[in-house]
Amino acid sequence: MLMRTDPFRELDRLAQQMLGSDGTMARPAVMPLDAWRADDTFHVEFDLPGVDPESIDVDVERNVVTVRAERPHRASDAELIAAERPRGIFSRQLVLGDNLDTEHISANYDAGVLALSIPVAEQAKPRKIPIAGGRTQQAINA
Repeated sequence: MLMRTDPFRELDRLAQQMLGSDGTMARPAVMPLDAWRADDTFHVEFDLPGVDPESIDVDVERNVVTVRAERPHRASDAELIAAERPRGIFSRQLVLGDNLDTEHISANYDAGVLALSIPVAEQAKPRKIPIAGGRTQQAINA
């Protein structure tokens, strides 16, 4: 379903969490996700609280889904007392297996969660294979 191809991505994400860095184009901030399969659909949910839906982009190229969003920095000159919520650019790429139908992905953003639904491709669904008899009609008549 979902393939991880960059072993250093998780280390990079953990370092960003520990150092509290804001997201930039070169170093996007973390975007936690949950992924699971239910029946014939693969689901992915990304936590993006406080992100304007207009700033969210979901792109698909072959079997790679890229999600990008932005939570802008505060424009105020006020003195910050606490600044724990990451701001800037958030980005995440998912490499999907060939068993998913990337032509029919649907996306929904509600209550700070971006939800993607990706149907399982028809050729990847379980199916019955008919079994032919071991004897042919000619062998029966002989």
